Amino acid sequence: MTAAAPHDRSDLRRSLLAERRTFAATPAFQAAGHAVRQSLSSLLEQLEPELLGVYWPLAGEFDPGDWPFPRALPFARREPAEMVFRRWDGAEPTAQDECGIATSTGAVVVPDVVLVPCVGFTREGFRLGYGGGYFDRWLAAHPGVTAIGLAWSAAETHFAVEAHDRALTLILTERELIAPD
Repeated sequence: MTAAAPHDRSDLRRSLLAERRTFAATPAFQAAGHAVRQSLSSLLEQLEPELLGVYWPLAGEFDPGDWPFPRALPFARREPAEMVFRRWDGAEPTAQDECGIATSTGAVVVPDVVLVPCVGFTREGFRLGYGGGYFDRWLAAHPGVTAIGLAWSAAETHFAVEAHDRALTLILTERELIAPD
């Protein structure tokens, strides 16, 4: 578990991303992904989302892959800094958002369940992302959405929660499902 002082979020992010790159190069990475997929499958069967917000995985992230639910991908704009979800047909994306991440060109939608990638997370349900605040702003604007953070257990950490941080409904790792109070 990595710890950081309140002013060290950038350093903590860099450290966690380096640890994730190392982990992704090990045989344990594939087994961890399989464990998350199995647990997430059971969880999604219980939640029965009408529209599932997923993400296009970056290096070392859990790949949310294919699910038997209608899906949407995020689209981020830099100016103004905002994010929306766009309906996605599951085909390989041919578009990128303004942050260079693969996305859909479908209609703007609001998923009822959203899978959120975590660089780091706390037991209290807060996530450390890539530093743009896109998911936090989106979650603040959509408080009724079930937000499930997906993380590797080694990314559990401590950091000072800031005013813009939004707690996730659940966090799922390859080892456990965390339901913050």
